Amino acid sequence: MSAVLALLKAMLGSFRDLLPIVVVIAFFQLVVLQEPLPNLLSILFGLMLVVLGLTFFIFGLEMGLFPIGESMAQSFARKGSVFWLLIFAFCLGFGTTIAEPALTAVTAEAAEVAAEGGVIPNNEHDMENYADGLRLTVAVSVGLAILLGVLRILKGWPIHYMIIGGYIGVVILTGFAPQNIIGIAYDSGGVTTSTITVPLVTALGVGLASAIKGRNPMVDGFGLIAFASLLPMMFVMIYGMVMT
Repeated sequence: MSAVLALLKAMLGSFRDLLPIVVVIAFFQLVVLQEPLPNLLSILFGLMLVVLGLTFFIFGLEMGLFPIGESMAQSFARKGSVFWLLIFAFCLGFGTTIAEPALTAVTAEAAEVAAEGGVIPNNEHDMENYADGLRLTVAVSVGLAILLGVLRILKGWPIHYMIIGGYIGVVILTGFAPQNIIGIAYDSGGVTTSTITVPLVTALGVGLASAIKGRNPMVDGFGLIAFASLLPMMFVMIYGMVMT
């Protein structure tokens, strides 16, 4: 019974989170555009599916991804194997990014636009290679970003200096990168921090900082997502410079 109540409470919370979006859309559709909502039953059914999806997704995070990420990080810290911890951090960043649906969508769209703009040959093979190249570039950069973030936690390096230095690098690369890759590079930094990557990476950082003596999870455990957003921008711009 308690599990059912918890599920209903989570569903109510998901609906509350979606309510501002629903209100905004309804206001502009009915008041500004002064048109009825098209396919109202279909919209309501879709909204119900979204609420259910968000609810089960949050349950899945709390039951599966967060605990396993924290426990593995703490296990590596207890064993004292820095090498395998860094390998795990890279593989975690790489694997979660390759599986990220948002990245797949962005790279596919980028390949299509690049083909239409004459940047690459307009055929399926070259478009697929271009999209795969972008995905691999972003995945490798996120893997290295998580590795760098884990090193920061282990060494206690101040995050703000590293982030400032990284964005200086982004600004410098922007001046040299082809114009047609800059927007894609900036968007790549955003799509990597989405539904799959964020929970596992956050759990890794918090779990690792909790297991290492002298580290504060609130101070040292967070910040990995910032690296995962920063490095892809730099790597994709370098990818564009190499490909042109």
